[in-house]
Amino acid sequence: GSARPARQPGSGRSGRYGPAVASPTEQAEFTRRLRETVVAAVLGVFALLALLWALEQLRALLVLVLFSLFCGFALEPPVNALARRGWGRGRATLAVFAGVTVVVGAFGALLGTIVVQQVTDLIKNVPDYARQVADFLHDKLGVDISGNDVAGSAGTVNQVSKYVLGGALGLGATVATLLFSLLTIATLTFYVAKDGPRMRRAVCSTMPPDKQREVLRAWEIAIDRTASYVSYRVILATLSALVHGVALNLFDVPFAVSLGIWVGVVSQFIPTVGTYLAGIVPVAIALGEDPRTALWVLLFIVAYQQVENYVISPPLSARTMKVHPALGFASAIGGVALIGPLGALLALPIVASVQAFLAVYV
Repeated sequence: GSARPARQPGSGRSGRYGPAVASPTEQAEFTRRLRETVVAAVLGVFALLALLWALEQLRALLVLVLFSLFCGFALEPPVNALARRGWGRGRATLAVFAGVTVVVGAFGALLGTIVVQQVTDLIKNVPDYARQVADFLHDKLGVDISGNDVAGSAGTVNQVSKYVLGGALGLGATVATLLFSLLTIATLTFYVAKDGPRMRRAVCSTMPPDKQREVLRAWEIAIDRTASYVSYRVILATLSALVHGVALNLFDVPFAVSLGIWVGVVSQFIPTVGTYLAGIVPVAIALGEDPRTALWVLLFIVAYQQVENYVISPPLSARTMKVHPALGFASAIGGVALIGPLGALLALPIVASVQAFLAVYV
């Protein structure tokens, strides 16, 4: 065979029959790179820990920002519609905000006085209601409960109620925090709806033209899915208000129309606990009239909730949100686990947007 040149000692290259010996220059270079890698890794770990700490401290604010973005996406379609008619975006946004404020204010004025009055009457008349319950159980079910014992228990309930009402001033800080959160959401939502096109231009100005088209397309998908979610909730709230209003009227419950609106709106737009809050008020008011009526109202609310969950909501959600019911249910639970009650409200539009992104880009 042909002769092979002999390997020079200290050349740093591997030989055929054994490992090569690295030159001092290569060793120094390796040591320098290893040192830089270790330093970069340590700094990266510290930066990651600092970022996680900052996210944990700003978690409440980030949730408000995310919710405001959701509200801004929901309000942008009507703002865009007014802008296409020649309105300025600021005036159009103010008009939409005014409409939402009027609706919310009318809802609060319609139900606030009724709820406060009925709850106050209920607390005052707890002993009488307790005796009525005892008589009903004795006559219909054969359960013998002493009226005096029930009255005594009712007195204990009254004492507890007094303690609860006496501690209402302690809720001042919570109410102030809630008002601040609402103000933050309203302010951020206004600017998201008003300056949506400007925000998109600012983001796209940093990208090449082909990327700009994709970003605008993704942004439009998010707005469309959010608007579909709001439509889905509005339809369910309207149907629930009509059905409960008619049913409460048939049960001769006072303020049937107002209570129907209460049940429809609260059960759909307050996540997680909305269904329970919605049902408590009509049951309490019916209890003031007749315990049997309250029982029938409770049974009807529970039955309608099952019909809505398993019959009405799945096909409607599939048409408006294009999300499978099982996926929507799981996403709501995951949203609550991640960011709390607001996660149940934000989960469906987020999942619908991600699903739309996958359908478009994958």
